[in-house]
Amino acid sequence: MNNSAELRTLQPSGLWSAFAELNAIPRPSKNEAAISRFTAAWGKRLGLETITDSLGNVLIRKPATAGYENHPPVVLQSHLDMVWQKNADCKFDFETQGIQMAVAGDWVRAEGTTLGADNGIGVASILHVLESTSLKHPPLECLFTIDEETGMSGAKAIDGSWLKGRVLLNLDTEQDNELTIGCAGGADVTATAKYEPEPSKPTCRFFQWTVRGLTGGHSGMEIQLGRGNANKIMNRLLWQAARAFGLRIAQIEGGSLRNAIPRESTAMVCMPSDQVEACQEWLAAETKTLQHENHVTDPQLQIAAEPLSTAHSLLPLDVQRTLLAVVSGTLSGIYRMSPSIAGLVQTSNNLARVVVKDGSITVMCLARSSVDTERDELTRNLTSVLEMLGGSVDVAGEYPGWQPEPTSQLVNTMTGIYKEMFSEEPHVAACHAGLECGIIGSKFPGMEMISFGPNILGAHSPDERVQISSVQKFWRFFTETLSRL
Repeated sequence: MNNSAELRTLQPSGLWSAFAELNAIPRPSKNEAAISRFTAAWGKRLGLETITDSLGNVLIRKPATAGYENHPPVVLQSHLDMVWQKNADCKFDFETQGIQMAVAGDWVRAEGTTLGADNGIGVASILHVLESTSLKHPPLECLFTIDEETGMSGAKAIDGSWLKGRVLLNLDTEQDNELTIGCAGGADVTATAKYEPEPSKPTCRFFQWTVRGLTGGHSGMEIQLGRGNANKIMNRLLWQAARAFGLRIAQIEGGSLRNAIPRESTAMVCMPSDQVEACQEWLAAETKTLQHENHVTDPQLQIAAEPLSTAHSLLPLDVQRTLLAVVSGTLSGIYRMSPSIAGLVQTSNNLARVVVKDGSITVMCLARSSVDTERDELTRNLTSVLEMLGGSVDVAGEYPGWQPEPTSQLVNTMTGIYKEMFSEEPHVAACHAGLECGIIGSKFPGMEMISFGPNILGAHSPDERVQISSVQKFWRFFTETLSRL
């Protein structure tokens, strides 16, 4: 399945070869040591000034090509880590294995896992620029950051003396006709609580309920699509069954990453023996209802109930009631649309993770907003609900949004180049994703920034794929822009 040989025949071959080499190295967030070493070695092999900080961020400087020596330096920036998501039936270890890739028509994708095109295509593009001896460009400062997907700790730690350039091209956008000039900030909101498990009754029968097959996706870029959240769907089922059939909860494991819309949830439950048949009939009917409600956004939704032979300890009834009420009352989706930019989600929350196991409860959210004060208000609202669990609520990992500057010289320049090359207007807009530009801009005042990239669909999910022809379009636009800055 790892068809890197075929990948390397695609054009531009240097870019795709670099991407194949990146994807041979495990690089999930929080495990970037190997990819950081690889990137630094790339710069050193080329004889370029290369710096690595204590976290693993890498800066490679390349001198200007002939005739561009007096041009201001330009910063090129992408992140080294990737989201680690896989289908439940896919056997894959992101800590030790390289991504298994294949070419399918005009697309490159992985089998059962995320592809890492976010942000591997951006990284590979910069590596190819560094290696090129024919491209025309000003002095370049190529910045590769770590841990973008799980907290942006790399960008937060960048030394304020690292960058001399005041023009930054961030290669982390996923539509090739879009120039992104603003983004949302965010914060993690995590509730934890303890409980004393209690024994089940001998007359109870245990089952494992599973919600799977949801589309999932990026919790910022795709939150406006109304896709189902596995944590919300599972909680709906548990809430109703608890009241109608005396269902009790032993364990819950829902969602995975803070920035991915949850696609799967499992719950270990039990109920009185005399309620099993009625509950099964109800669950079958409720499954059809949920499939009908979600048939447009999540056509592969499945709900299953499998009998278990082993008894388990239970969540106390009062704690169960509180948990189901809290998850029911926790926002998942859009909080507010932008009143000034049509179609832009301004503030949202992703109910990313719900875990109940071995006496501990964890509920994890990622709140986003392009208005920092509104983000803070949402985190306070979430905290007020999550505090009902009786434990602690931690708000952490805050990062600022990036305020658009639609009339900047960089926007005007790149808009003009795009129109000239493709005979159409680019879509100049802000996005609801969290980009490192907000953090970098706060560290380097006056930095003009644009984020752009090729068509990448299904980011943060195993459906992730990147369009080959779009990468070629992006590369032409990128290199032409470098030649004019």
